[in-house]
Amino acid sequence: MMQYATLGDTGLVVSRLAYGVMTFGTGDLIQGVKNDTTQQDADRLVGLCLDAGVNLFDTADQYQSGETETMLGRALGSRRREVVISTKVGYRNSPSLLDAGLSYRRIHDAVDASLKRLGTDWIDVYQVHIVDEVTPVEETARALEDLVRSGKVRYVGFSNWPAWKAARLLAVQERHGWRPIKAAQLLYSLVQRDLEHELADFLADAGIGLLVYSPLAFGLLSGKYSRHAPAPANSRLGQWDSPIPLFDPELTYDAVDRLRTIAEAHRASVAQVALAWLLTRPIVSSILIGATKAYQLEDNLQAVDLILTPEEIDQLDRLTRPKTIYPKSVIREGMDAMVRDKLAKLAR
Repeated sequence: MMQYATLGDTGLVVSRLAYGVMTFGTGDLIQGVKNDTTQQDADRLVGLCLDAGVNLFDTADQYQSGETETMLGRALGSRRREVVISTKVGYRNSPSLLDAGLSYRRIHDAVDASLKRLGTDWIDVYQVHIVDEVTPVEETARALEDLVRSGKVRYVGFSNWPAWKAARLLAVQERHGWRPIKAAQLLYSLVQRDLEHELADFLADAGIGLLVYSPLAFGLLSGKYSRHAPAPANSRLGQWDSPIPLFDPELTYDAVDRLRTIAEAHRASVAQVALAWLLTRPIVSSILIGATKAYQLEDNLQAVDLILTPEEIDQLDRLTRPKTIYPKSVIREGMDAMVRDKLAKLAR
């Protein structure tokens, strides 16, 4: 049975498993990676999600130059009011010089185009997709506030920003009394835990909900690959060079081995265990799954029913826990030992 949570400290209720539709459409997604999902396929996949209780669907104006937004809108049809739609802006999606970035003009033009493609009057969660090194943060923040005031957007967020940059955006919004960022779409998985260094603490402190993308590490944790059977060159993962350097190969294969052992004990799939581990992380509001086949999607959705033991959760956590880096490595040393000892006695 589907689980639900609020998006950060908002009152917006979202399913713990969401559907990311980046793979919708046909043709090149990026160089070397092709999509092959027709509207009929999309209708079926979205229908499976709705039947399973999924109420959050994510896309971006960049994906297939907006085609994924169009297909999602058609697939939802009359059920649009039952769901939360998240889309993003920032990447280039046409040859026009001005059709990229996070300027005031670009954001206003992009949201109108997204609304038209999605076939809706409003976007629930609108996220800036990239860091725009040309546009001042204040300009981007002003554009986002205008969208909320106009009713075109309900909540705003960011994706792929460092903590300091997101904190600056939040500070601008708070200084002007504008609606603050309440969503963050970030890369997170058992074998890619970099956000735990800074971003996780920032999100928790600011009440921002985490929407996880690539929870199966671009397919490396799907169960299809192992140390002795890596992704073939002609597979979707094999053709996509960019994500591979993000992951330590040996650590990833060790994690897959441990996931497989736990999966066998629960009569579950490797992917289900990887997703179930993420569902135990307190900072996570929702996890975006992007299965392209119905059987994959049905398997992934069953992760909400898998309850890992505390020992299994701890095993996976210790296996892939990132090394503590500065300044976190000295924060505990900065607290006076006598004060810490007295407070510990008081807690007992």
